[in-house]
Amino acid sequence: MKQFLISITCLFFLTIPVVQAQEWQDDIDSAQEMAQETDCPIVLVFQGSDWCAPCIKLDREIFQSEEFKLYAKDHFVMLQADFPKKKKNALSPEMTAKNNALAEQFNKRGIFPFVVVMDKDLNVLGETGYYKATPSDYILEIDGFTKK
Repeated sequence: MKQFLISITCLFFLTIPVVQAQEWQDDIDSAQEMAQETDCPIVLVFQGSDWCAPCIKLDREIFQSEEFKLYAKDHFVMLQADFPKKKKNALSPEMTAKNNALAEQFNKRGIFPFVVVMDKDLNVLGETGYYKATPSDYILEIDGFTKK
């Protein structure tokens, strides 16, 4: 009987549909390669994950929502440039340099959060940030940049 229950439990967990979230990239070259392979736009997010309240809200309310995750995995290449301030969250010198280079190219005004939507050739299609919205509204805005 015990073996039967273990088998049923295993079968149950194996058949639960697994929601695979979008995978965040942290390198512009790999993001561009993925965008070219999938013909999806790149959504570059500049954030201060441990100090910027609107960045944290954008992440929690939009990017961590199941609706956005499900849509993004098939429609966007997500690229993150994080600028944490707390020592415990410090990035490697290499990652800091990569993020600084992205900011120099795409976020010269130093806005946080700042979302840049680009095509596979890194042409900027649109820009946005945090505002109170539903995940579906945010998806519509990002998609709207790609349809112009």
